[in-house]
Amino acid sequence: MDRGPAPRAERRRLTHVDRTGRPRMVDVSAKPATARRAVAEAFVTLSPETLSLVIDGGAAKGDVLGVAELAGVMGGKRTSELIPLCHPIGLTDLVVSVTPDRAAGGLRIRAEAATTGPTGVEMEALTAASVAALTVYDMVKGVERGVEIQAVRLVSKSGGQSGEWRRDAAAGGTGPGAAPGSPPRRPGRRPGDRTAGRIRRKS
Repeated sequence: MDRGPAPRAERRRLTHVDRTGRPRMVDVSAKPATARRAVAEAFVTLSPETLSLVIDGGAAKGDVLGVAELAGVMGGKRTSELIPLCHPIGLTDLVVSVTPDRAAGGLRIRAEAATTGPTGVEMEALTAASVAALTVYDMVKGVERGVEIQAVRLVSKSGGQSGEWRRDAAAGGTGPGAAPGSPPRRPGRRPGDRTAGRIRRKS
């Protein structure tokens, strides 16, 4: 039998809006400081000609990959200044990588952020990936204005009361959880690859 709508007290509600509808910063003063980590990604589509310029270092504004990675780190560090209700937090590490993928026709951006504190770093990782992608556009718009930024999304997070979340697991274990038509995910990390706060070593 249909139970009807849940009582108002049981309904999920937005945490950044109080009961009167006013925006608010969530009070995290009672939460314990724990190790937290988040990974986000984005994909920038480029024509084969523009992608070759980026790979060969022939873009008019210089090293697209290096500048975009640095811009991503700078953007991630300033997340609380850009997103109104984000807490200023102390990042313990922030790694941004921009990798060409000729088969997929563009650049893969990956940002991993880490902190030890009472709130998560999902927004810092997402902001870093987004700023890196916007920087790529700025660096190449002189030769291709039709560049698209796609699939800006959280890949995983860990730590805090909600524990661990992974996009592939949330999709029911059917792969990367990508929407139809989105670019394929990059291969898994190999031993020796750099990640936020650590280097993966061979077992």
